[in-house]
Amino acid sequence: MTTVADAVAALEAAYPPALAESWDAVGLVCGDPAEPADRILVCVDPVESTVDEAVDVGALLIVAHHPLLLKGVHGVPADTAKGALVHRMIRNGIALFCAHTNADAADPGVSDALAAALGLTVTGPLDANPDGRTGIGRIGELPEPEPFARFVDRVAAALPGTEGGVRAAGDPDRPIRRVAVSGGAGDSYLATATAAGVDAFVTADLRHHPAAEHLARPGAPALVDVAHWASEWPWCAQAAEILRAALGGTVIVDVSHRRTDPWTTQAAGAPSRTGRFTG
Repeated sequence: MTTVADAVAALEAAYPPALAESWDAVGLVCGDPAEPADRILVCVDPVESTVDEAVDVGALLIVAHHPLLLKGVHGVPADTAKGALVHRMIRNGIALFCAHTNADAADPGVSDALAAALGLTVTGPLDANPDGRTGIGRIGELPEPEPFARFVDRVAAALPGTEGGVRAAGDPDRPIRRVAVSGGAGDSYLATATAAGVDAFVTADLRHHPAAEHLARPGAPALVDVAHWASEWPWCAQAAEILRAALGGTVIVDVSHRRTDPWTTQAAGAPSRTGRFTG
């Protein structure tokens, strides 16, 4: 019988808890390590939709990238949103394990999965840990240079669709070969990407002022901004393969395809023919 503890051991070997940031909350959130885990669901977000899915398919363990209880709590009453999820998982015999910044920094980790989805050959971390092997983000190369406009299409085709789609900033004809990627919010690595001398930087949650200031610097990489959830979803398949390999085919491991990106609607602004805002 494969247990929750067996799955946790495999995951912590791949994503060592020591790699997590000090503020993070990783590991087993709820569930009995001694209980069976013959079906596992891997997802980005431990939210109502993915808990529904776990119940529907009979999963006994949810492996999520994002923590459920990141900030300190004094209780999990069932009349709160997160408390209700904890109670529902316990009632259905479902354990929850989270691998967050430890999965970001591991080798391979979240950004390796993103790089692979984009067809990049990874050459190293974007922001290396002292050991030089692990770290946040990855730098990779395309097989051949391609115009930035085509590269943006590549990104859009490689990742799951979201209402926000893919935004990009840069010369459409700029040749792109060397690329930095960082799954999740990455505007704190804009200067690091510039220093790395890459042609483009793919990440999520870029803000107006940091992006504008970055683009004003000569030679700065072009930017591709995708949905946070979409940038990290490729990791689910990576974690699923780690579990399948470690547990010797004794479990069923599902990857959630439910879109848990919080944005559900988009409206385009009025087109401008004069260069001025119109409304």
